[in-house]
Amino acid sequence: MLTSIIAFIIVIAICVLVHEFGHYITARLLGVQVHEFAFGMGPVVRQFERKGELWSWRLFPVGGSCRLAGMGEESGEETVLPGMGFNEQPAWKRFLILLDGSLFNVLLAFLLTAVFLCGHGVMNMEDTRIGTLMEGFPAQRAGLEVGDRVVAVNGRSVAHWREMSDALRAAAVQGDVRLEIQRGERTLTVTTPIPDNAEYGHPMLGVTPALLRYSPGQALLNAAGYTWGMSKLMLKGVWDWVTQRQEVDVTGPIGIASMSGRAMKEGFWSFVTFLTLISLNLGLLNLFPIPALDGGRILFVLLEMVFRRRLPERVENWIHMTGFALLIALMIFVTWQDVYNLFWTR
Repeated sequence: MLTSIIAFIIVIAICVLVHEFGHYITARLLGVQVHEFAFGMGPVVRQFERKGELWSWRLFPVGGSCRLAGMGEESGEETVLPGMGFNEQPAWKRFLILLDGSLFNVLLAFLLTAVFLCGHGVMNMEDTRIGTLMEGFPAQRAGLEVGDRVVAVNGRSVAHWREMSDALRAAAVQGDVRLEIQRGERTLTVTTPIPDNAEYGHPMLGVTPALLRYSPGQALLNAAGYTWGMSKLMLKGVWDWVTQRQEVDVTGPIGIASMSGRAMKEGFWSFVTFLTLISLNLGLLNLFPIPALDGGRILFVLLEMVFRRRLPERVENWIHMTGFALLIALMIFVTWQDVYNLFWTR
């Protein structure tokens, strides 16, 4: 439980702070006044002022916030400097400030993906080199070794992992399978039966691909493709959930905390992967055109840019408050499901 709480705090703190920093740095660069940048939520523990901005450390170390001038969140004796309020800015400036919170989350996911590709690596499906041997499977019993490359299955040459897997399954149903193995400078022939595996439902040799680690430059180049692929899968999952094409698990804070704890226990790279997915998820979902989210505010700005008319501020605020109430209701419902699954479905 303690591990889950610590992991959850770290994940949410990093993702939300990066998001809010995106708003903050864009606002500063575009000449918008910032009242406060806060780490955490709740009562102030420590606070100092720097160049007219408050920097706060709050009691609950979950997330953070960036309070911009001119958004109706002034407190005490705070004033909005002439021409520096958020709502006084032209539409394009407000659009960029609202957008860059999510873009910073996507950027974090991109950079973490590059770190993963460089430091850990991904399974190389373009080769047939063996990365690990699974305990108790035919490959281990037949004497295969890590680093071996499978070059042929029953005389059929194979060059890619999926090609090798298809050849192994086809050959396994015919009896013993003859493998040609390249080990260093030698080529060996190994014959072994590959029976059906009850757990996996098909014949399993019991090997996994070797890891491919990229150089820093290659990692940055390839991270864009991996990030784009993850984004498409996430958006497809949301679409499938909305259209009820298939059942999709939706989880709230308790579920995320539980998954954070499991990822941390599994090791550093598992935690990095989980942090990458949460940051990307936060960045993408926050762009959905839902009132109270950045995406909802962006929608109003885009409509203003198209029709050259701005919705009355009180009407827009009412819409966002209604959307916020609905989001809170949804969060309570999802959290209740998490609690129910945690205590009553075991």
